Amino acid sequence: MLLEAVLSIGSDLGLRATLQQIVDTATTLTGARHGALGVLEPDDDRTEALYRTGMTEAERRSVDRLLPERPAGLSAEAEDGDGEPSDAPAPAYLVAPIQVHTELFGHLCLAGKSSGPFTGTDRALLHVLASQAGIAIGNARLYESARQRERWIEGAAAVTTALLTGTNAADALMTVAESARVLAGASAGVILQPTEEGGMEIVTASTLDDPAGIVGTTIAPGSPVLVQLLGGEPVFIDDSATDPRMTTDVRSRFGPSMMLPLQSGGRLIGTLALPRRRGAPPYTAVDRLLATQFASQAALALVMADAQADREQLAVYEDRDRIARDLHDLVVQRLFATEMMLESTRRRATGEGEAGELLGRAVDELDSTIQEVRTAIFALQQPPAEAPSTFRGRVLRETGGASALLGFPPSVHFTGAVDALVGEATGRELLAALRKALAAAHRRPGVSAIEVEVDATVRLADGRSAVRLLVADDGRDEEGGRPTTVTWQAPL
Repeated sequence: MLLEAVLSIGSDLGLRATLQQIVDTATTLTGARHGALGVLEPDDDRTEALYRTGMTEAERRSVDRLLPERPAGLSAEAEDGDGEPSDAPAPAYLVAPIQVHTELFGHLCLAGKSSGPFTGTDRALLHVLASQAGIAIGNARLYESARQRERWIEGAAAVTTALLTGTNAADALMTVAESARVLAGASAGVILQPTEEGGMEIVTASTLDDPAGIVGTTIAPGSPVLVQLLGGEPVFIDDSATDPRMTTDVRSRFGPSMMLPLQSGGRLIGTLALPRRRGAPPYTAVDRLLATQFASQAALALVMADAQADREQLAVYEDRDRIARDLHDLVVQRLFATEMMLESTRRRATGEGEAGELLGRAVDELDSTIQEVRTAIFALQQPPAEAPSTFRGRVLRETGGASALLGFPPSVHFTGAVDALVGEATGRELLAALRKALAAAHRRPGVSAIEVEVDATVRLADGRSAVRLLVADDGRDEEGGRPTTVTWQAPL
């Protein structure tokens, strides 16, 4: 039976089944009525798991109290100074440490031998089984540590790739917060950034629960936690709700937490906080090390992404300057020269009736084209505004851009919660229809006012919800009739 127990360590049995088999084998081989194997949490003296056999509920509670209180390396066998068993009375129970080298993983305990006191053979069997349990636990933790490191490395690489593919600042911070939350098994992933007053404010929060009240929370200047973070030191907290260093209103929601500075090249970008729920297991030393390394790499990726965005924006500026120069030096000058030639021809053709009228219209068209090109050149020379993130903002950007060509701003009205109801695909179609309607209005003569309405409360004949776009102007259609109205709608 001892040989089978030893061989099972290398079998396909899981750790829990292996440890339970070791307890069962120890009690069977020694004739003990009760057996227990307690596994300590890494970096802590608390029992992580307890495997028992042959116990009542009262005896289980007694063993629960006994095992964690046994000092490392203590067993119930008594030895004299020469290492030989002494003549002390045989113990009523045996306890052997479960360890590999000097690292203690827990204890294996036996009690209540039915045939009499425990013997030296029993003690030897217990030590063999305890050593095998230590090998099993050590190997399992080494494997889990390797898998954990692999997950953090893969997560850091994925975050770096995502940041360098081009995202705005808010999306980049959310990417870091959400990835860290998943990797750490945290209740929330939070990004804090320094405020002008010298404190720190939560600007991004990724959580599976309701994040209400988290974003916008501030740490007041002078807080002990803040002093450490601003100094570039990580902060590790066993219980956020009771730690005196924590002063925010949301601390009562969380238990163990890590607060890691996001800094690169001496520059503090912010802080990554990873709180767990109250009662959750604390972070181990490996957790802290891997999360700290992740924060350092994420900070570097954020700085690189910011620098890349600056380079791309500079390239856009340079390209726009080149286009503006080409338009001014080539297109506008040629159009102006053509206008002068036509104007001279029109003057010589005065009195020829229809030919003079046609030349006059050509001169007017060229003059209008020159003005439009100059307007485009002016727009190219302006810094590009950051793309709006909401549908309402994209509609306003389209109408605002059209006002440069129209010479007046269109009036825009929204009905209903357009940002929440209009999806990405429908929004793109609506914006395309809006651009087409505004371009058509610009080509019609006599347009001095345009009204744009986006209504997300429309119901179709079949009862489905829809969004409708109305673009009305005060110009005339091609036959010189009534003012035109463009209508477009699509289901939500």
